[in-house]
Amino acid sequence: MERKLKYLFVVQGEGRGHLTQAMAMEKLLTENGHTVVGMLVGKSQARQLPDFFVHGVSAPVRQFESVNFQPSAENRTVNMLKSILYNIEKFPQYLKSILFLRDAIRESGADVVINFYEILVGITYFNFRIDIPNICIGHQYLFLHRDFRLGESGIPGTESLLIYTKITSIGAKKRLALSFREMSEDSRKRIRVVPPVLRESVLSLEPVKGNYIHGYMLNAGFSEDVLEWHAQHPEVELRFFWDRWTEPKVKKIDDTLSFYLLDDREFLKQMSGCMAYASTAGFESVCEAMYLGKPILMVPSHIEQKCNAFDAVRGGAGISSDFFDLSALLEFSRTFEPDPVFPEWVRSCGKVILKELTDF
Repeated sequence: MERKLKYLFVVQGEGRGHLTQAMAMEKLLTENGHTVVGMLVGKSQARQLPDFFVHGVSAPVRQFESVNFQPSAENRTVNMLKSILYNIEKFPQYLKSILFLRDAIRESGADVVINFYEILVGITYFNFRIDIPNICIGHQYLFLHRDFRLGESGIPGTESLLIYTKITSIGAKKRLALSFREMSEDSRKRIRVVPPVLRESVLSLEPVKGNYIHGYMLNAGFSEDVLEWHAQHPEVELRFFWDRWTEPKVKKIDDTLSFYLLDDREFLKQMSGCMAYASTAGFESVCEAMYLGKPILMVPSHIEQKCNAFDAVRGGAGISSDFFDLSALLEFSRTFEPDPVFPEWVRSCGKVILKELTDF
């Protein structure tokens, strides 16, 4: 008889992708008789934990202060100097978080820790003897794969990203690399390539081609691009989601432009009915758009998103730009053909990932 295991999740709270992956993973494990005993989520002053996550998981959620990047003054890209100084100042708080993680992991009763790209987990395992094995999961681990060839991207600063990614996975039994396509395992680096983790609420959608562009911006400063393009093309309907929590749930600019506060159910509804999708190149939402057969414009705001965009463009899923060039997206959508293999790869996720999480 297969042993039923207890899992503890530690989740990087920046953005939407790691949170939705954790939600899908919890459902997968519990449906197969396993237990998720808790969710430890990194937090920062710049982000608020979305209601769709708080109310969408069953395990108790606890938060801790974690490393995060600071936006530029115009809230479009990451300000690296500001981020470094900020995190140095917060270092005493991070020491408390490391001790919190050490105690929470040891006292959890879990058989396995699953780390959704939280760097303080790697640092905790480096500094303390913890007998509970951990498994790391994220698209970023694909960048370490021998066949990914990140160097061909020409993106500056990739060495720093690879070092950061390695630190997150210190002490990990294996690295599960979420990927747009199948690839062989890299046993020397303990990397298993697995399908994207999409929730049932995505897999059950029936996409239709609507008459509007759907969008998501992690940094609300990109709204200036959208407003400028809209002024020149008011006939094209735009529905964009952002995380500007000081604004109302729906900020209607006029009849063809609305900004929505991030609401997961509404986000997916709008995704399924759009004609094209524009985003800041978060891995999760790119996968959702690919699964639903939507052409994509990616506008990366930091190095990790630039790597995501490089991978997606290489696979023919979309185009990349430095700003929300919606004219280029409309042009690309005229000849775009969805990848017929990707949905099948995604649907194999449950079987593939469940095996990796229970066999180590």
